Amino acid sequence: MFSILIKDVSTFFHSLVGYLTIALFLVVSGLFLWVFPETSVPEYGYATLTGFFSIAPYIFMFLIPAITMRAIAGEREEGTYEWLMTKPISYWQLILAKYASCLLIVTMAILPTGVYYISIYYLGAPVGNIDTGAVIGSYIGLFLLGAAFCAIGIFISAVCTNAVVAFLLSAFLCFTLFIGFDYLSTLFVDSALSEAFTYLGILAHYDSVSRGVLDLRDFCFFISFSALFLLLTYLFIERGRKTVWGQLKGIILLLVALLGVNFLANYNFFRLDFTSEKRYTLSEVSKDVLRSLTDDLRVVVFLEGELPAGFQRLKGATKDMLADLKAYAGGQIKYTFINPLSESGGQEQSYVEALAARGIEPTNLSVKTSEGLSQKTIFPVAVLMYGDEELPVQLLQNNRFINPEDVLNNSVQNLEYTFINGIKKITSGGKPIVAFTEGHGELNDLQVYDAMHSLGITYQVGRLNLDSISFETLKQIKVMVVAKPQKAFPELHKFKIDYFVQHGGKVLWAVNQTQVELDSMRNSGNQVAVARSLNLDDMLFKYGVRLNYNLIADLNCAQIPLRVGEVGGADQFQLVPWLFYPILVPKATHPIIKNIDGIRSEFSGTVDTLPAANIKKEIILRSSPFSKALNVPTLISLDMVSQNPKPEDFRSTGYPVGVVLEGAFPSVFKNRPVPEPLVDTFSYRQQSPQLSGKMIVLSDGNILKNEINQQERMPYSLGWDRATQQQYGNKTLLLNMVDYLNDESGIIALREKEVKLRLLDKLLIKNDKLFWQILNVGGPLLLLFLFGLLQHWIRKRKYAH
Repeated sequence: MFSILIKDVSTFFHSLVGYLTIALFLVVSGLFLWVFPETSVPEYGYATLTGFFSIAPYIFMFLIPAITMRAIAGEREEGTYEWLMTKPISYWQLILAKYASCLLIVTMAILPTGVYYISIYYLGAPVGNIDTGAVIGSYIGLFLLGAAFCAIGIFISAVCTNAVVAFLLSAFLCFTLFIGFDYLSTLFVDSALSEAFTYLGILAHYDSVSRGVLDLRDFCFFISFSALFLLLTYLFIERGRKTVWGQLKGIILLLVALLGVNFLANYNFFRLDFTSEKRYTLSEVSKDVLRSLTDDLRVVVFLEGELPAGFQRLKGATKDMLADLKAYAGGQIKYTFINPLSESGGQEQSYVEALAARGIEPTNLSVKTSEGLSQKTIFPVAVLMYGDEELPVQLLQNNRFINPEDVLNNSVQNLEYTFINGIKKITSGGKPIVAFTEGHGELNDLQVYDAMHSLGITYQVGRLNLDSISFETLKQIKVMVVAKPQKAFPELHKFKIDYFVQHGGKVLWAVNQTQVELDSMRNSGNQVAVARSLNLDDMLFKYGVRLNYNLIADLNCAQIPLRVGEVGGADQFQLVPWLFYPILVPKATHPIIKNIDGIRSEFSGTVDTLPAANIKKEIILRSSPFSKALNVPTLISLDMVSQNPKPEDFRSTGYPVGVVLEGAFPSVFKNRPVPEPLVDTFSYRQQSPQLSGKMIVLSDGNILKNEINQQERMPYSLGWDRATQQQYGNKTLLLNMVDYLNDESGIIALREKEVKLRLLDKLLIKNDKLFWQILNVGGPLLLLFLFGLLQHWIRKRKYAH
């Protein structure tokens, strides 16, 4: 058996055709990966071999049939088949020897592609910025694919008597079995047949394992697939010795055994994630959410069509994530990718508006082409559908303060949270209640319209009147929002809030301690900022925070339109920086603010943390290091915009603006009389279990306020600055804060997941692009040539004696 293996390998490399076959494989791979712009690594810009593992299967469809076509058919053509049958080996030994020799040749053909890995290793920014584990895992997947194709080739070679015919039939069968079943699955969408055809096809299994993840189900599939074709080869060769029924019985027994193995593999889920960050390994929290699915979840992703390289990566990562979710959900997740503009039937604008009405907002990009910049509309959105519920989720995490590569990488590493959080919301049954307090001069319905509307997609949102609400009804509320009150809270209202907190209620405080508004300055030009008495200091002090009576002036600030004159009877406005509108750029690592855009604030104060037993405190928002705090009362004037601030006056470590509190909050009314309307003091004391809770305290309620179109009395999107036409991260912050407060299972912690950004050194590629192209197209060929010289020298030396 071993001698046959050595003979076949030697024979292959003794002929010029063998070297030409492998050389052609290496040339085509090198051109696709390094020269052709649509698929080249330099154009893609990421330190990954994904492109190679994507095109390799299609090149294998010709390489492997060229290797296997002479395995048995060639023996028949040369008249050595009968002689081979007289050797003291069994049919199985013969087949396995032929199979192993072909697989060894395929492996030797792959080895020179290691030049690609070495090149990307040194082209990384920094050097070595490539996921070696993922590459190893992907090569394992390519080897398994090669094993399956070799089994097909051996079978066809046994059936045919002509090597050329064997080549053509093998190539056709490899192509058909690789993508044919996947195509058939598209004809039976949302049916069991679709799932069955997808599983029977090679493509889905190869896509899974080529990422660097070896799944037990994929491994068993490839082994079973190879075993089936090797058995068919054996039965064909032995066909004269057994009856048709005997052969059929052997096939049936093997099929039953293989089906049993694959069935057990599906119900004994196991996988090896070779990636360095274990990016394809879901957390236990995610697995628990997926196990709770009782019905099929459909996911429609609109990220399709001709996409820039970065969005192609986001699309690929989304597809990988959905495949992983489907695997852990036992197949109860069905997903599809569509291009919404191709579905519009030429009515792009009306179609975009219809999608926007469903919460599916597009992203407009300026894409660099050979003809310059062109505008492109992309929908980085997925829609989850579960029963009668529908929930759109944003896949792109915008942030104008970091470069586009980091934005896309943040979006990739946030995918698990995005989908699991969405799945949890859409499958949880009833919507949790989020209540905005009223009666103390809080932001009105128009000012918090977008906040309430955005939360209303997954929460039941409404107003809360602390005068009339009962204690039992309070317990039904999940999150209470206090948005910029302007009047003092009476003791009864404070008692009810305290009662709510003691029973595990979550509170979002967004409170301005100073009274000053820009609109009040428009006429007079100035205003004295004074302290606002809200009667909340003792309560917040007890919970471990203090809102200070001051204002932050920050050089990193938003702009406001200021009237600078009049031309032809029309007012002339100019945008000027306004120090009292700080832009808060999140720097902390807390999952609430990780990777979100800057936050626009207005007249923020500072917040201090105080000692409080059993309460964990973490600052999540700060002003910039170029800020200072002004104590009130202080005069604020619009004339300040004409003054040049002195940088030395604005040096600081940044002032805290937002704090997260978590723990068992003490009762504010402990050892204090309850308010007069409450008679039965003892009963309320007994109902204070002091459950662990959460709070978020912001020293600016304007963070939750959307701007308003005064002419049409219509609200803008939360975080939209109509003066500068920019969208800030206020809405994302609000949604994250409420999700965090409402989250009991720890899903928000998924935002802490890290995926390393692996980029190529663009300057190095630009300067030496031709060198790297020649190296990676010619380098593997040079290695093949040197191997040929070595093999020829060894052969010559062996037979010279």
